[in-house]
Amino acid sequence: MTLSLDSQLWIRRFHPAPAATARLVCFPHAGGSASYFHPVSAALSPAVEVLAVQYPGRQDRRTDPLVDDLFVLADQLAEILAAEPGPLAFFGHSMGASLAFEVARRLEPRGTELLGLFVSGRRAPSAFRDERYHRESDDGLLAEVKRLSGTDAKVLEDDEIIRMVLPALRNDYKAAETYRYRPGPDVSCPVLALIGDHDPKVTADEARQWATHTSGAFELRTYPGAHFYLNEHHAAVNSLIAARLSAAASSRG
Repeated sequence: MTLSLDSQLWIRRFHPAPAATARLVCFPHAGGSASYFHPVSAALSPAVEVLAVQYPGRQDRRTDPLVDDLFVLADQLAEILAAEPGPLAFFGHSMGASLAFEVARRLEPRGTELLGLFVSGRRAPSAFRDERYHRESDDGLLAEVKRLSGTDAKVLEDDEIIRMVLPALRNDYKAAETYRYRPGPDVSCPVLALIGDHDPKVTADEARQWATHTSGAFELRTYPGAHFYLNEHHAAVNSLIAARLSAAASSRG
């Protein structure tokens, strides 16, 4: 599949900060979009510039063809982000965590300096689950989305909105559920895993397995909440990310 290398299609800078000490690339969850990270950008700017990834097939890219292969997305984003001035750090939630990891695997061997990889609400790449929600009926898929509480239930009762978001949701669920870790060089940057303490999509043991995918430091942080614990703990998570990136940038000298 041939995709555009135009970074303006893929990256949203809500608060440009050319003097930032680090750039945090944020990868959305399944069905998500770059706008989910607008509050993160506002909170971290100007010390950290947030680059929010916009996947095809949603919002201002609604007419662009969807991509249901996580490796294709990773290859494309690696090409685009290789041109970004460093240092970079990655944050991904759910599907976005797997994608962030795969992009990091591609960029580190090319010399991109990564200050850290923040993986949220996602089990380690080698912690496989055979999930097939992307094959469910529309009602079945929507029931799963409601179960995770990431979308306002009232929104999912609006037929017009459902018709708009279902294709991207199903596409992204397929990308996430058909992803299979390919053994090989992983990453060397620090990895910080963040999860909700009753997230049905990841257990603490599955999150701890991220430690096997980096030669750098690993830490697990657990917050009260389910899959979208971020919605209740965004301030604490933003502060944690800011502190980690500030310390990492300072240690570079």
